[in-house]
Amino acid sequence: MKRALHLLLTLTMVIAVLAACSSGNNGNGANNGAKPTTGGSPTSEVKTTEPPKKVELKVFMSFPRFKDQFEQYFAQFKEKQLAEKNIDVTIQLEMPNADQAKQILQSRLSSGDAPDLYTLHANDIPTYYDAGYVADLTGQPFVGKLYEAVTETVKYDGKVAALPLESLSWGYLYNKTIFKEQGLTPPQTLDEMKAVTEKLQAAGIKPFLLAFQESWIPQLMMALSLGGTVSSAHPDWITKMNEGTASYGDVRSVFDIIDIIMANGTDKPFETGNEAGSAEFANGKAAMWVQGSWNAETILKVNPDMDFGVAPLPVSNNPEGAMINLATSTSLALSPTSENKEVALDLLNYILDDKDSSALFEELKFNPIATVHQYEVFPWVNEASAYVSEGKAYLDLKLPNGVTDETAKLLQSYYIKDVTQDDIIAALDKVWQTAVKSN
Repeated sequence: MKRALHLLLTLTMVIAVLAACSSGNNGNGANNGAKPTTGGSPTSEVKTTEPPKKVELKVFMSFPRFKDQFEQYFAQFKEKQLAEKNIDVTIQLEMPNADQAKQILQSRLSSGDAPDLYTLHANDIPTYYDAGYVADLTGQPFVGKLYEAVTETVKYDGKVAALPLESLSWGYLYNKTIFKEQGLTPPQTLDEMKAVTEKLQAAGIKPFLLAFQESWIPQLMMALSLGGTVSSAHPDWITKMNEGTASYGDVRSVFDIIDIIMANGTDKPFETGNEAGSAEFANGKAAMWVQGSWNAETILKVNPDMDFGVAPLPVSNNPEGAMINLATSTSLALSPTSENKEVALDLLNYILDDKDSSALFEELKFNPIATVHQYEVFPWVNEASAYVSEGKAYLDLKLPNGVTDETAKLLQSYYIKDVTQDDIIAALDKVWQTAVKSN
């Protein structure tokens, strides 16, 4: 883990250098905010009178908020395939709600109706690979473009199993304008967080935005709380859980910060989903939101002038427990059963096209992940990277399949007091051990 963390710290420094060198390219220049341009790598167009070969690709992606961007990018790919290879590509793009995507995908895979390309979380790669649902991409052209540390996050059994899309340094989001007006700085301990919430409440400002309509959002509270707690105080906990000698009861303190958040949040959270939550946060309805910077595009669409930052979530009164989560999340995999593998691989590699992918990743507000990415990173990326450079970061925990989904449902029930901490501990212990045994 230390080696992987060292690699990711090195990556952060490389990204900063690249961003500084390229600040005149896209950040304040003509391409800032523009749609990706067509072109790709220089190749000759096909001169033929033969009718184009017709190919249909099924692409399954779990972030519908980026539907417009990917439809535009895929349209460029279709033009490129027709001009260069005389292939008329039809792309069936399926983008279900993030809460439903995993279940739908698993159903499709198990029933033999696999998409040609599909997104999955990098932490789930071992499960899908072992089940025979993921093709080996080790020799593909995009691999040589990736930063080394990012490559490591999508490797399994020594093979590159997916193309990473979102490489993240994340914590919770906070409204910098509100914090400045109230004379606040991001708290590093539980006591400091309590003091911040009290001052905000006294000023008539809701400390936390709660958006629980989609269960993956409240689950982020546990992801950060567990990550900081395990990494700072219980480094062998996951190993012991896998051995059956530990319990969530050993890290019960993860509920301390969750309780603070839930007690100081906006009203009627089950009526608020990700889109509405982004709008409410953008409009200053709350000072903080336990949500990742992957929501930046949605937030800034509502309020382009919003000034927000990223900070580590405190989990105890030891400031060393407040840490940034380093992870690769959404990644793109190829199904081994694809009947149009050559075209599917062309599309996969086009995601990191030398000329076009920088504009796509910049528009998505994603971090640079490859040497071909030449654009200025955003302020919240630099803020998170500053914590990383200070050693206040950990690698995203790798939990057994099913644990995250169960956590999401249980935290919704915990908010309305249908379950207790003991109920959650017992349920998660059971799901964890069941997953270990099934593997």
